[in-house]
Amino acid sequence: MGNARAGHTVAVAMNADHNREMTHDDSTQPAKSPRCPIDLVGIVGGSFLMGSADPLAYARDREGPVREVDVGPFAISATTVTVAQFASFVDATGYVTDAERSGHSWVFEGALPEGQRTAPASPNTKWWRLVTGASWRTPSGPHAAIVAPRDLPDHPVVHVTRRDAIVFCNWAGMDLPNEAQWEFAARGGLEQQPYPWGPERNPDGVERMNTWRGPFPRANYPPHAATFTEPARGYLPNAYGIYNTTGNVWEWTTGYFDALGGDHRGVVRGGSYLCHESYCRRYRTSARSGAWETARSGHIGFRVVSRARRHNPSALSRRRLQ
Repeated sequence: MGNARAGHTVAVAMNADHNREMTHDDSTQPAKSPRCPIDLVGIVGGSFLMGSADPLAYARDREGPVREVDVGPFAISATTVTVAQFASFVDATGYVTDAERSGHSWVFEGALPEGQRTAPASPNTKWWRLVTGASWRTPSGPHAAIVAPRDLPDHPVVHVTRRDAIVFCNWAGMDLPNEAQWEFAARGGLEQQPYPWGPERNPDGVERMNTWRGPFPRANYPPHAATFTEPARGYLPNAYGIYNTTGNVWEWTTGYFDALGGDHRGVVRGGSYLCHESYCRRYRTSARSGAWETARSGHIGFRVVSRARRHNPSALSRRRLQ
């Protein structure tokens, strides 16, 4: 799993009044396919300040400059796509993911059984191991005790490339979000705040997202068994009713990390359970990183947006966000 800077690239071998009224759909709507129900949250959209000039922002990631962006109405999934939802897709189509085709994928070494930590390591990030048989079905490899479809149905699906995610979207009648949609939804109506709930990472000392705790990469407090992910509805949602937009797993978008997209690095957003302030503060609403479109690992997943081009704001309930 190549990495130009440790903890940075996930590569693998808009002006709004802070007190303005925001609107969204308080209820969720099932996706069209009865085989794969997806809870969608309707967002009316509007103008917002995208990006960040905060000292915590990474200028080299082009988080800035802060700019005013208009976002039309859209609907986004309340959670990342789960293992159970992806299993429904595979059961219906027989789809074989890129990780399964290649026969291996990248696994964080701490998730491996002791005897499997001899798998080849990434030359730039030694804690990644290329594990034969690792895929969405067996996120820590075939010899681990955790078998995803049986044991982790409500966790985010991982080991999916952007191509895998797009094939799922086509089947479900969905799309990947673009970066503006993703960030608008992740902020939950808050203006220029680093986290979906406000300015403090752990308000009142309470953890609000799944990121690395303790010295990295040798300890994580509390440990998350052999999974490191948490359920897709873990922690409290933001004010729009959207879960885990920071931490847990990176999420594919339609964006390109480099301006012309020439090196085929897509944009992932939100950070993951491996983010730690000592080397990677990308667990913020404005943060972005690049991943090869063929990247597959145990910390990249995705959420979806409705393919409908317009949503009727009059059909959505209104609520003032304090």
